[in-house]
Amino acid sequence: MSTEPTETQPQESSGLTPFETANDRLKQSFGSWFWGSMMAAVLVHFAVMAFWPNLEASDVSFTMEDMEAVDLPPEIEIPPPPEQIQRPANPVVSEAQIDDDVTISPTTFDDNQPDDLPPPPSDTGAGLGDQPVFTPFTVAPEVRNREEVGRILQREYPSSLRDAGIGGTVVMHFFIDEEGEVQNVVVQESSGHASLDAAAERVAMQFEFSPALNRDQRVPVWIQLPITFQSR
Repeated sequence: MSTEPTETQPQESSGLTPFETANDRLKQSFGSWFWGSMMAAVLVHFAVMAFWPNLEASDVSFTMEDMEAVDLPPEIEIPPPPEQIQRPANPVVSEAQIDDDVTISPTTFDDNQPDDLPPPPSDTGAGLGDQPVFTPFTVAPEVRNREEVGRILQREYPSSLRDAGIGGTVVMHFFIDEEGEVQNVVVQESSGHASLDAAAERVAMQFEFSPALNRDQRVPVWIQLPITFQSR
């Protein structure tokens, strides 16, 4: 085969590249651009000096006003902190010796009569339980059937008022005999609803009390209790 170069292949001995790049062209034109820029700058400076020979820089300085001295406030003497309060000593229970021979005599109403206490009523006939009156006693009666009263209260609550969310409190007077049974009830303060007042009277008659005592004797008494109807 023949090894002679064809027309399309570059000859290595000639030293020529197949094409010229933009970088090569820039390097070749650098000298002309540089000296041309220098000549243009010189011409611009000469023109400025010829047409404006007396250029002066503007005054950009500034002045400061005199500072006025301010008097400092007088020094305040801070008092020293108060002395720490000493904590009280923990209390110590002292030992007490009780003589075994010391006895306490039983307390009875006969030996310790209350002062200015009216005697028990001698006549408890008809008329005492008709209307509320003052009845002296030393031991008040207590309700013995609270749970039962609560059930009766719900049963006697008028359904029309309960469904409407209407409730109220009725203040009742109870007349209780010597056995603790309710013999009479009187509405002292109305709830504002006649049906609630009537229901409170029915509930009041179902109360059971312990007997009231005046000194050591059972006595009939009038007491006052509120009965409240409340929807849940």
